[in-house]
Amino acid sequence: MRKINYPLIISDFDGTLLGSDGAVSDATKRKIDEYIAAGGTFGICTGRMFTSILPRARELGLKGLVASYQGSVITDIESGKLLVDGYLPADEAAEICKVFERLDLHTHVYTLNEFYVNRRDEALSLYEKICNVKGNVVEEEPLSGLVLRKALKIRKVLAMVYAEDKKRIFENVLKALGEKFYVTYSAANLVEVTSRAYSKGTAVKFMADYYGVPIERTIAAGDSLNDLPMLQAAGLGLAVKNADEALKDKAQSFPFTNDEDAIGKIIETYGLAKE
Repeated sequence: MRKINYPLIISDFDGTLLGSDGAVSDATKRKIDEYIAAGGTFGICTGRMFTSILPRARELGLKGLVASYQGSVITDIESGKLLVDGYLPADEAAEICKVFERLDLHTHVYTLNEFYVNRRDEALSLYEKICNVKGNVVEEEPLSGLVLRKALKIRKVLAMVYAEDKKRIFENVLKALGEKFYVTYSAANLVEVTSRAYSKGTAVKFMADYYGVPIERTIAAGDSLNDLPMLQAAGLGLAVKNADEALKDKAQSFPFTNDEDAIGKIIETYGLAKE
């Protein structure tokens, strides 16, 4: 059996571990299994909601921890027990919603297990299909009002935008909220706001400590700006070839895309010792 160089590898999900076809390739699955059999720990850290990523982690046969909501929620895969729950109180979440409302954005607000959305359109239907979730459409009141009225604990506020508008909207949201909250983006059309106290970087540090792995012996891989904190936190941070240019400018690049088994090749190149 091969030895391991890095005992802990943490991957983003969409655009990194997941191929464009919506699946993890058989080749990458085999490499993950080989890495785990050799004694390594493989984890996922995603912006997806808890109920979307948990079944996917279980499908891969992973055990241990999975991080969701940009690292603000960390859960035990087998038991579903919460170890970290970095929610936004209702008043802070409503403050974010009001900024999104002024900008007239297609908005989602997420509790632990469900999300509310202010409009139904084709973009929402596609999002629901990809993530295997169903949104609660709220049309009778602003989402800010709903959050306050129900005193909801919100894990993330998200705006779905056109790709060509993302940079402008991200900058506007960052200007309005960036001093108080963590503002980032994922994929080509998602601008997201979470608690400033949490990120994928804090999740990597928590998971390394949980497993007793020195942070310098961890690998993190991703494809979008929201992955930057974990690439900076890990001992080795890698941006896959299909990554956003903003991430490539600030992280070490890896010369394969998510559709070229990037994670499997990272495991082979760095995670496992040479035979």
